[in-house]
Amino acid sequence: MLNTAGLSLQQAPPISIPLRFFLTAPLFGLAAGVLLLAYGDVSLVSRWLPSTLAATHLLTVGFLAMVMCGAMLQMLPVMAGSPVPRVKLVGSVVHALLSLGTALLAGGFLTGSSAILLGAIGCLGLGFAVFVVATGVALYRVAQAHAATAGMKLAVAALVMTVALGSMAAASYTGIGGTGTLRFLADVHLVWGLMGWVGLLLMSVSFQLIPMFQVTAEYPRWLTWWLPRGVFLAMILWLVYGLSVPNTPERLASTLIIGVIAVLLVTFSLFTLMLLRRRKRRIVDSTLMFWWVGMVSMPLLALFWATGYFVPFLADSPEFSMVLGVGLIFGIGYPLVNGMLYKIVPFLSWFHLQNRQLALMCLTVNIPHMKEFVSDRASRGQFYSYLVTLLLALLAVWNPGWLVRPAALMLISTNLLLIINLVRAVYRFRSAYRQLSEMSAASVGIR
Repeated sequence: MLNTAGLSLQQAPPISIPLRFFLTAPLFGLAAGVLLLAYGDVSLVSRWLPSTLAATHLLTVGFLAMVMCGAMLQMLPVMAGSPVPRVKLVGSVVHALLSLGTALLAGGFLTGSSAILLGAIGCLGLGFAVFVVATGVALYRVAQAHAATAGMKLAVAALVMTVALGSMAAASYTGIGGTGTLRFLADVHLVWGLMGWVGLLLMSVSFQLIPMFQVTAEYPRWLTWWLPRGVFLAMILWLVYGLSVPNTPERLASTLIIGVIAVLLVTFSLFTLMLLRRRKRRIVDSTLMFWWVGMVSMPLLALFWATGYFVPFLADSPEFSMVLGVGLIFGIGYPLVNGMLYKIVPFLSWFHLQNRQLALMCLTVNIPHMKEFVSDRASRGQFYSYLVTLLLALLAVWNPGWLVRPAALMLISTNLLLIINLVRAVYRFRSAYRQLSEMSAASVGIR
C-alpha cells in the first residue's frame, strides 16, 4: 500500500509534461550506445576525445538531466504543493531546447565545429534558464518547506553552477576563452553536475519516494536537514579553494574537503540501504534492485575518489578519471534514475486514470494497477541487461580493444528495453483513458 500522505496530488500537471521527458531520455542513451559502437576502443583512451565527450554528454544531459527536469516539473507541485507557473509552456520549451541542445552538443564535439558548440551552449543555456526560473518561482512560493523542497532548492542552485561551469568549459574547448583552466573547469563541472544537480535532487526526492514506494521508515530529520546542506557547502568550499589556489588536488585542504563530501555521500547510501533492508514491503522488484546497485556503488566510488586525492599516482593515471566517469554515470546516476522511472511512470498513469474515472463517474471500467503498466518480468529483464552493461563498461576501461563494443551493444540493448517498457506503459494508459472516454460518452447517450 502506497503511503501518499503529505502529497498534493490534485496539483499534478498534465501527464504529458513529464512523459515527454521520460520517453526522450532513453533515445539519447541509445544514441550514446550507437556512438560508442561506431568509435570503438578510441572512446576510452582519453576523456578529452571528441567521441568520449559526445557520449558522456548524451548520457549526462540527454538521459540524466532530461529525466531530472521532467521529474521535478512533476514532483514540485505534488511534493511541495506549489505548481510550476505556465507548466505546459515551460515543459514544452524546456524539452525542445534540451533535446536540440544535447544533439548539437554531441554534434559539435564530433565535428569540432565551434559554431555548433556555441549553438548548443545557447540552446542548453536558455533551456535550463527557463527551467530554473520556473522552478525557482514554484520553490519560492512553497508555503511549508520540508526536507525535499529544501534539497530541491540546493539542487537548482547546483544546476545553475553546472550550466555556468559547463558553458565556460565549452568556450575554453572551442578556444574562445583560452584552454589554461579547461581541465579544472571540466572537473568541477562534472562534480557539480552529477553530485550537485543530479545527486542532490535524487537525494532530496528519495527522502519522500523511498518511504512512499518501498514502505520504509522515514529518514532521520537531522540527516535530511544536514546532509544536502553539507554536500552543497563542501562543494562550494572546494570550488572556491580550487579557484584561489593552483594545483588544487595536491593541497591538503582540498583533499580534506573531498573526504568530507565522500563521507556525506557514504552516510546517505548507508542510511538508505538500512531503510531498504528494514522495509515493510518485502517484495524485491526491479526498482529495489536498481536502488541497491546505486546505493552500493556510491560508497565504493566515494572511497575510490577520495583515495585518488591521497594517492597522487593513482589520480594521475588515465584509468582513474575513466573509472570515475563510468562509475558516476552507470554505477550511480543511471540505476537510480532508471529505478525511479519504474515507480513514477506507473504511479502517474494509475493516478491520472483514477482522477479521470472519478471526474467522469465511470466506475464500470477497471483501471490497471501499477504492476500492469510495467510488468516485473519486463523490468527485471532490463535490469539484468543494465547490470551487464555496467560490468562491461568498467572492465572496458582496462581492456577497451575487446570490451568497448560489447559494452556499447549492451547499452543499446538496455535503452531499447527501457524504451519498450515505457512505451508499453503509455500505450496501456492511453487504452484505459480512451475506454473511459468511450464508456462515459456511451452512458451519456443512453441517458
